[in-house]
This record gives sequence, structure tokens and C-alpha cells, in this order.
Amino acid sequence: MTDLELLIALVHSYAPEIDGERIERAYAVTTAAHAGQMRSSGKPYVTHPLATAKILADLYMDGDTIVAGLLHDVPEDTAVTLEELRAQFGDDVANLVDGVTKLAKLDFAKDQVQAESLRKMFLAMVQDIRVVLIKLADRLHNMRTLGALKPEKQIRIARETLEIYAPLANRLGIYNIRRELEDLALKYLEPEKFAEIEELLADDRDDRNSFIGQAITQLRENLKAEGIGAEITGRPKHIYSIYKKMRAKERDFEHIYDIRAIRCLVQDKNQCYVVLGVVHALWTPIPGEFDDYIAKPKENAYQSLHTAVMGPGGKALEVQIRTHEMHQIAEYGVAAHWRYKEPGGKRDPKLEEKINWLHQLQEWRAEVTSASEYVDALKTDLFKDQVYVFTPKGKIIELAAGATPIDFAYHIHTEVGNRCRGAKVNGKLVALETALTTGDRVEILTTKKGGPSRDWLNPTLGLVRTARAREKIRQYFKKQEREVARAEGRALLEKELHRLGLAQKNLDEIAKQFNYKNVDELAEAIGYADISLQQIGIKLLDLGQPKTTTALETIIETKARPKASSEVGLEIGGVGGLLTRMAQCCKPVPGEEIIGYISRGRGITVHRRDCKNVIDHEGTDGRWIAVTWKGAKQEQVYAVMIEVRAFDRAGLLYDLSGVVSGENVNMTAVSSKSRRDHTAIVNATLEISNANQLTRILIPPSSTPRWKLATRIN
Repeated sequence: MTDLELLIALVHSYAPEIDGERIERAYAVTTAAHAGQMRSSGKPYVTHPLATAKILADLYMDGDTIVAGLLHDVPEDTAVTLEELRAQFGDDVANLVDGVTKLAKLDFAKDQVQAESLRKMFLAMVQDIRVVLIKLADRLHNMRTLGALKPEKQIRIARETLEIYAPLANRLGIYNIRRELEDLALKYLEPEKFAEIEELLADDRDDRNSFIGQAITQLRENLKAEGIGAEITGRPKHIYSIYKKMRAKERDFEHIYDIRAIRCLVQDKNQCYVVLGVVHALWTPIPGEFDDYIAKPKENAYQSLHTAVMGPGGKALEVQIRTHEMHQIAEYGVAAHWRYKEPGGKRDPKLEEKINWLHQLQEWRAEVTSASEYVDALKTDLFKDQVYVFTPKGKIIELAAGATPIDFAYHIHTEVGNRCRGAKVNGKLVALETALTTGDRVEILTTKKGGPSRDWLNPTLGLVRTARAREKIRQYFKKQEREVARAEGRALLEKELHRLGLAQKNLDEIAKQFNYKNVDELAEAIGYADISLQQIGIKLLDLGQPKTTTALETIIETKARPKASSEVGLEIGGVGGLLTRMAQCCKPVPGEEIIGYISRGRGITVHRRDCKNVIDHEGTDGRWIAVTWKGAKQEQVYAVMIEVRAFDRAGLLYDLSGVVSGENVNMTAVSSKSRRDHTAIVNATLEISNANQLTRILIPPSSTPRWKLATRIN
């Protein structure tokens, strides 16, 4: 039989009603379209789509998916168009091929591009899961033939497979594809470790097979005595799984319990537990090695009983017990749906439950604007183990492992998260950084008003672990800060214009003079102290225009020299001793990245690199110059104003002064005020000698009292 005949025979073995002639036509089209094209291995290109279709048939896929598997590279690599395929094979096949083609065009080489690619890939999954099944089959055959590529490509593709495609296959419950992808990826990423485990398995094969045969015979006889007919087989070994357990549990090969393993398939759930009792009566269970995935299924709907026992001869043996239906789901995941499709073409309602997690991504499309954050969300929220916790009313909530009560609160509702002030787990008050575990009953304590704390976004505190909660918190502060900054900035602007006698000036025109679209943007910049009222006043009053000459020599020759660069530890363009002054809009201190602006008659004004004025105006003229800190005197200090927000409590000023004095910093001024929400705002002026000193004050060690928020305000 030819390879095509073998494919059609395989398809008809599970679905005789599928049109074999249609598969033959698809094969003829792909053979003609790819004529003359060769794989890196030297084989005709058509061997790849044929192998892809064979993998899909091994998953018992429907006729449209098999045909699309044969045609999946045609529009991308040949002159045949998608519309021609649509005319010959219908809309379903064309849409599947189009979905795979779009994924194939994405470049995974660069991080940002990879992030955008993953976003499109996962959103495509929600539209038709079969697109991803075809992509997984395509990737599996490419991994089987990876040896024909150069080493650097082998490593890149293997790592991408291990990080993206294998976890995806696992999440969809397609274990047979996941296992092979993981083993093949390990073969290229850790070739020595792969070869070592493979050799150990080969050396032990005869003894292991004899042991497995003996265990199967003993168990079958004992089950027969209980009136249970079971299908018992040895379980194939998964090299990557053994590698992971050896590394995670720091055990050698001999102490990995599932090297010798059998699988027992029975008719119903009750028989699973009867078999478990027989196994534990026959052999001694190993403590801590029992998992009940029937009572608590995995996130991909996997169900089975796992136990490890001391089997014949006192050797460790793993036993998996499940029903035949559970086994189909375990091996084929969501792909099992097409094999057991309901009459009349109606979809299995369980399928939607199994892949419900995919719809989170559509919600995140609107919430997470950064592509790199989206990838972080996939890695932290989708590709790790899950925990299942209960609401007070008993509803089960699925969260990423390590999730905290705050993550739980934001999963319930944004407002519940924003107003969260405490949590009870299993009826007891717990800290908000507590990691939730499966089975916990979680109750969130809220206030009527208020919002989240900025501390929640501090990764070192571990208060928030999921990307969705982090994004919701960021959105809250962006909205609050923008509204407050605009209101305060507008009030300051109007007051300044009135003082200057320019109250009649058009505010939007003023904004445009400073490169802002409208007065709201300008007011926001003033509120955030990105631009000072002094700058606005000078520009509006037109206080002196710069001369046509702007050479550095003019500054060197000027007689007005209030402070030389050498006095404050600065080197400008490789030259010391030049006239300088510190910009009042950002007030840089040693250790921060800086840049200079040549000001006529006033020397060089030194700004922080991240100053709004630098960001907006650098590059607009030739008056910017490189400035670096060099040889700063230890006694040189800089006045810096900070604002500390904290819970209003006795001893707050004492705590702050303790942190400041601990850095040998002088506090020249301090003021505080209490607010109705039981918080206090402390403004202080400090004499700082370097940026690291300021950072340690704003973010003190965890052993000292913490503030809700501490920021530099000049």
C-alpha cells in the first residue's frame, strides 16, 4: 500500500463515512502544488503534509481537518490561492488552512514579535481549536525531522517547542503529542542527559519487561477473584518526565517510581476505587505517592488514580487506574471530541468546559495592552499548575498556583479587588500575601470606599501573582492619578496665568506651544511635575531669545561662573571646570543618568535623563551635550523633596526619621497632615548625596516599617 492508501485506511478504521476520494483530491492538489520542492532532509516536500495528516488521523480527527492538514502549506509556499482551495474543498477547509497559514507567517525570532505572535495564535484558538491541532501536528513532524537543520536552529526550535507547544498540548489534554514533543525537545536541548536516560532505560528493558509481566499477571488474577474484568498493560516510558522528576526531587534513576508502571482500564468510576483497594491489599503502598485525579481532575480534564507500591520482589511500581472513557480523554484531550461527536453533528457540551480557559484571552485582549505582559500572562497564568478554591457560596474558582487572596478578589470582580482590605481562608484571617491551595474556602473582606495599595504591585512583597490582577491595579492607579493630576495641574496653570496677567490666553494654544495636544495633557504634565510653572512663565513672557551662536566656547569664556562643574563632580564632553547649574524641574543627584543643555549666559543646565523636558525636546536642536558624574566630593549634598503616604499612626515621623538618619541624611524640613481615610501625608526635604541613598529611603528593607507610597516630588 502507498502512504496515501495507508492514510485513508487509517481514517476509515475509525470513521468509514469520511470521503476517501476527497482526501485523494487534496493529496493530488498538494503534490502538484509542491512539485519540485524539497525538505532540508532531502525528501520531497509532500512528505511533510502527508505526515501531518497522518498525525491528525492518529488523533481520530474529522475529514475537514485531515484535508486541511494535507493542504496547510499550499497557500503559503505555492502559487495556489486560498480562494482556489475554497472553491474545491469548501469554507471549513479554507478557513482552517487560512488559520494555519497566518500562524506560519509569524516570526518567533524576536521577543516582542514573539509576544504579538502568541497573542494572535491564542486568539485564533478560540475561533476554531482545530487550527491549533493542525499546528501541533505540523510542529510534531518538524521535530521528528529536526536533525536535518543546523545546530543553532535545532536549539531555537526545540526551546520554542518546550516552552510553547508542549505546554499547549498538555493544556488541551493531548498527552501522546505532549510526551513526544517534550522528549524530542530534550534530545536537542540536553543531548547528554537524554542519551543517559535512554541508555539506562535500554539497559534495564529486559528486567523491566519481566517485572511488568509478573505484576500484570498477579493483578489480573486478584481482580478476577473480585469479578472485575480489566485491561492491564505496561505504560510506555516518558524520558522528559523522568528527567524532570530526577531534577525536581533530586533523585537518581533507580528512585523514580514510575520507571516501572502499569495501567489498568475498567468500565466505570466505582470499579476504579475497587481496583485501588485490590492493588493496596496486594502490594504495600509507598507513603505520599497517591493522587486522586478522579475526585479532583487536572485543569485539562485529565482523570485517573495514581498510586506507587512496592511490587513483586520489593521493587517500586506505579499503577494508573482509569475508565476507558477517561483514557480516551487522557490520550487525545479535546481531539477526542471529534471521535465521539454526537449524532447530527452536534458538539459535545463537555468540550466547551474543557477549553473554557481559552476565553480568558479574549478578555485580556482589551485589558493587557503590552505584548510582553501578555506573554508573561500566558507563562504565569496558563502554563503553570492551577489551584482550585471555593467562594463562600461553594463556587469553584481556578487560579494559577501561588495565587493570593488579592488575585482571588480580582478574579471575582474588579471592584471586589479594588476594595479588598483583608481575607479569611477556611474561616481564619490570613495575610494578603498568603498563597492559596486547592480546597481553600476564601472570603474577601472589603470596605465601602477606597482602592488598592501601590504596595500590591511590589513584586518583592508577593501580594499579587497573576497578570490579570496586576493589570487591574495598574488601570486603577492610572485612572486615579490622571484625574487628580489634571485637576491640580489646571488649577496651578490658571493661577499662574492670572499672576502673570495672561488669564485671557487660550489654554489649548498654550498647550500646543509646549508640544501637548490640548490643555488636559498640559495640565496632566504640570500635575505630575513633568513641566514647571516657571518654564511656562518664561516662554509665555518671551524672556530673551537665544543668540545665533551657541558654541561651547562661549560658555567657557563667560564671566558669570556661580559654580564650576568640577566643584559638583561633573565632566562635560570630557572637559571639567565649566559653568553648570542643576535643573529645578528634575533636580538630579549623583548616580542618576544625566544630560546637559547649553543655556545662553547661564552655562549648562543639567537634567535627569528621564526628565520630561529631555524626552520632549532632545534632538530638536544642537544644544544638548553629554554630562557624566565624576569625582563628586563626599560633602556635596543636594536638596530633594519627598512625599510619604502611610497609615496614620503614632510614631510615623519617628519611623521616617529613623530610616533617614540610618542613611546619614539630614532632614532640613518636614510637614505632615492627616486625611479622613486614616492616612497621613508627610512632606520632607532631605540633603541627599547620591541616588542609591534616596532609593533606600523611598523603599526601605522589609525589616523596617513600610509606607503605602513614597515618591520624589522634585
